[in-house]
Amino acid sequence: MRPPVAPTGWSRWLVPPAALSVHLSIGQAYAWSVFKPPLESSLHLSGTQSALPFQLGIVMLGLSAAFGGTLVERNGPRWAMTVALVCFSSGFLISALGAATGQFWLIVFGYGFVGGIGLGIGYISPVSTLIKWFPDRLGMATGIAIMGFGGGALIASPWSAQMLESFGTDSSGIALAFLVHGLAYAVFMSLGVLLVRVPRTEGARKAGAPAPLDGVQVSARSAVRTPQFWCLWLVLCMNVTAGIGILEKAAPMITDFFKDSTTPVGVSAAAGFVALLSAANMAGRIGWSSASDLVGRKNVYRLYLGVGAVMYLLIARFGDSSKPLFIGCALVILSFYGGGFATVPAYLKDLFGTYQVGAIHGRLLTAWSTAGVLGPLIVNRVADSQEEAGKHGPDLYGLSFTIMIGLLVVGFVANELIRPVHARHHIPAPREATDDAAAERRQSA
Repeated sequence: MRPPVAPTGWSRWLVPPAALSVHLSIGQAYAWSVFKPPLESSLHLSGTQSALPFQLGIVMLGLSAAFGGTLVERNGPRWAMTVALVCFSSGFLISALGAATGQFWLIVFGYGFVGGIGLGIGYISPVSTLIKWFPDRLGMATGIAIMGFGGGALIASPWSAQMLESFGTDSSGIALAFLVHGLAYAVFMSLGVLLVRVPRTEGARKAGAPAPLDGVQVSARSAVRTPQFWCLWLVLCMNVTAGIGILEKAAPMITDFFKDSTTPVGVSAAAGFVALLSAANMAGRIGWSSASDLVGRKNVYRLYLGVGAVMYLLIARFGDSSKPLFIGCALVILSFYGGGFATVPAYLKDLFGTYQVGAIHGRLLTAWSTAGVLGPLIVNRVADSQEEAGKHGPDLYGLSFTIMIGLLVVGFVANELIRPVHARHHIPAPREATDDAAAERRQSA
């Protein structure tokens, strides 16, 4: 299947909305916690069990992105968005059947396994296309799309909560909510499928625009053999670990920090803090990635990792004495968390070119899967052990924050080690570029 080529006069500004329709949909994953209490009550699950669909979904996101990245590059964004639509929506429909019949394993399989494949393919589906359309504004273009993944929960959380309130929180109400999700997201994601196009390479050259296949080009197979790829893998993993360590435990963390103060944090205030973190996550994706177009990718990652370590240090030393300081530092860390996701596709393009950047991006996202396990494990395991030792409040997190600072330093060093890719890994003329140019010439003839 060849991707649809844009006709003459097609506006490149139609492509970010196409990408956004997919990312806003699959960003629902960050709102899974809305379904946890009803599932635990109606199906008699523990908190650990009710987290299984989300955890498996994140694991499958990384794996499907890694193994499906080459197929996405080969078949194009429309094929990828269609696969994402079918898997993500089907995941909800299977979950609806599981909730209706009381079979939790169907919810784990549907939302976690099938839906997780949709998450991974959908996440990387527009990346290489946006990079080819916006060679002059890489950070901004990918930031717009990936912002949707961070912001999807801001839409999905109240929407899901309202449906559960209307339909009920028993198994039939949850099933109906899953059903509506699956159908609604199928319609919304189809807008992106119908709208997306790839640029006319020859036309871009004639118009004098930066040609998407100019400069250094490295295949996905060669990229994973370079030290640059693994340094960037470490950079992303360390940045995500630091951010998700706060994000996963945000509400109990702020409650613990100020439990013994004169103004403890209540449940509603803790929920508001979580919403603020989601907003910072979303804003960082477009703000910091756009800034990287001006200051460069390496410099903006120096900011993420270096300043992020300082923010963790401030929380660890002074966080319990000032709510504004605690909240401000956490918001900065979460903005760096989101910005790291949005900037990394442009960083990959700078290093490896556009030839198979989607496939390379998919392989790099295994760092996200690793961090998704590592970050919560560090914070929760340390907090549990400190509690067993008789500690409480901020003392539960001091050691884990020190570990996070160390990991950010490791990421900072890895970023400093990144250099241009050696010429032995370059490919002179990608075969697909030649095929695309020939197809365009035949179409215009």
